[in-house]
Amino acid sequence: MRTTIDVPEELMNEFMALSNTCKKKDAVRNALEEFVRRKKVEKLLMLPGNIEISDVTAQLEEMELAEPTGAD
Repeated sequence: MRTTIDVPEELMNEFMALSNTCKKKDAVRNALEEFVRRKKVEKLLMLPGNIEISDVTAQLEEMELAEPTGAD
């Protein structure tokens, strides 16, 4: 989508330097993508409840070792 925006030159130059971007188009795209990503994370963090994650690697390995191989 093409659009015309008025961005302060100093702000654009600073963003391009910090993001290591050479083209204004890429700088604007990067800024928009980062904004959207942060808003999505923000919405996820506001969801009620919490998740408890346990490391069950050892149990899974034991189960896999106990399974018959079927190559008999």
